Amino acid sequence: METLKCSGLGKRYGSTRVFENLNLELEGGHIVGLLGPNGSGKTTLIKLCCGLLTPDAGEIKIGGEKIGPKSKAITSYLPERMALAEWMTAAQAMDYYADFFEDFSRSSATEMIHSLGLDENQSIKTMSKGTKEKLQLILTMSRKAKLYLLDEPIGGVDPATRDYILNTIINNYNPEATVLISTHLISDVEQVLDQVIFLREGKIILQSDVDDLRMERGKSIDEIFREEFRC
Repeated sequence: METLKCSGLGKRYGSTRVFENLNLELEGGHIVGLLGPNGSGKTTLIKLCCGLLTPDAGEIKIGGEKIGPKSKAITSYLPERMALAEWMTAAQAMDYYADFFEDFSRSSATEMIHSLGLDENQSIKTMSKGTKEKLQLILTMSRKAKLYLLDEPIGGVDPATRDYILNTIINNYNPEATVLISTHLISDVEQVLDQVIFLREGKIILQSDVDDLRMERGKSIDEIFREEFRC
């Protein structure tokens, strides 16, 4: 069974069309890059999949479930911006996740937080931007979800933090799940991707296995992306 299936998906903001009759199927066991320039619809698609937005047409199913409580219980979402209250400590953030998600592994989160050298009693407000990014990612990846939706997980952090984040994704996601990573930093994430989806103005212009695409074009994914989206 596919992890994610979008059928005839449509979404508008007022008179602006984002998607019209978008169809997409993703199987489990892959890390997939959702790639496109700003305004291509990446964040909108992710928000539709996690139920933060409602489509105007079509249907989304996750693990065979329509968007609702059952789909949200098997979807782990990392928003582009910090979504946790800044008064929380790392320990309180773990409590919060444990209360909301049955599949949350506190032991996994604690182990990663300790490996980072983070104080569980430190408040989010006093953390650096990179540490906040790491904490939020740790919480997201400590769930045994079927679908992980990561919106710009390496945007705005230094190269060392990017490496930590990508290693965390590789080593901690449920191997039967799908990880969908939205980003425009292609060269940084290319090493971890199994498949790619190129999105332009709400339309999928390319969907392929990464190794097949590299072999067919004789170029890196970053080079192919630059060609496809050259201004």
